[in-house]
Amino acid sequence: MNTPIYIDYNATAPIRENVITVVADTMRIYGNPSSVHAAGRKARGIVEEARAKVAALVAARTRDVTFCSGGTEANNAVIKGSGSASVIVSAIEHDSGLAAAKQANIPCFVAPVDENGVIDLEKLQLILADAPKPALVSVMLVNNETGVIQPVAETAALTHEYGGRMHTDAVQAAGKLTINFGELGVDYLTLSSHKIGGPQGVGAIVTSSTAPLRPMIVGGGQELGRRSGTENVAGIAGFGVAAIETLEETGNAEFLSGLRDRFEEAVAALNSDAIIVGANAARVANTSCVAMPGVRGETQTMHFDLKGICLSSGSACSSGKVKVSHVLSAMGFDDGVAEASIRVSLGRLTKESDIDALIDAWTELYKRTAKRQDNRSS
Repeated sequence: MNTPIYIDYNATAPIRENVITVVADTMRIYGNPSSVHAAGRKARGIVEEARAKVAALVAARTRDVTFCSGGTEANNAVIKGSGSASVIVSAIEHDSGLAAAKQANIPCFVAPVDENGVIDLEKLQLILADAPKPALVSVMLVNNETGVIQPVAETAALTHEYGGRMHTDAVQAAGKLTINFGELGVDYLTLSSHKIGGPQGVGAIVTSSTAPLRPMIVGGGQELGRRSGTENVAGIAGFGVAAIETLEETGNAEFLSGLRDRFEEAVAALNSDAIIVGANAARVANTSCVAMPGVRGETQTMHFDLKGICLSSGSACSSGKVKVSHVLSAMGFDDGVAEASIRVSLGRLTKESDIDALIDAWTELYKRTAKRQDNRSS
């Protein structure tokens, strides 16, 4: 059986070979990092070495990194544990951020975005002026569906003018942008290991020295009391390896943007009705969200899967129900467009031939759909 073409990096990146080696080796070490004997100290050393590597990925202080189970827990921990009087989330946040905000038991406000998917800072300012203080503002650095980059530093400065605290979900930004925690000016930043080729089930919260973080999980006092529970030593070790390898990778963005642009140009040349979502905004190099009006996203996904191509639909299936992308809806697209979107996300193993196959498969689907529509109209 042929190896599938994998262009769904925003969902999860292929795990790195060095990560697999380190995780396997670390699993042979049986000390609890909270124990004071030699085996425990060895495990502790592995955790702390990985903490320094993850901190380096975002130019943060080592002691300000808290390990947890992933980006979803990290977002929940910040939004529910910042001690704020209200929370403001952008309309295009990841579901974990939106759901956590609604469950935080404090007033929740949603800040709109413009037609390019970029947060509207003027409208955010109006919300900040009226929201109970201090407010926590949560705006992702890079959107997971469109790849659009948000003005996080400017948002943080505005938030602080109104006495608020700023959180950015940087899960999709790591490895795609150079991240400097201090220059962003945020109080909280969240990360996920598996988005950069590390193990699944590991994440991190980065906090400024003055940012409060009430623990969501208690009973043990690990991670300086910020997150109780015995650390996932092997997973954390793998996260550290992925962080350093990601930090050392350079020059990939230009190559990936060339592949993305070639795909989008082919789509636009073939179908003038196709929509490249976020094309007029700053985007990371690896992500393309394309809508083919008239063909549901899940239909497209199944077509590509049969062609051996792994990518995502803009719609999400949960409990047997397909829901329209809230991101595209927030950008002003109607349900017909939102339901017809797919997301292509490239990565370190993507090749020119993968894009050739993608264009061929998309062309075949378009021609078949166009022929069917012609037959119906005749």
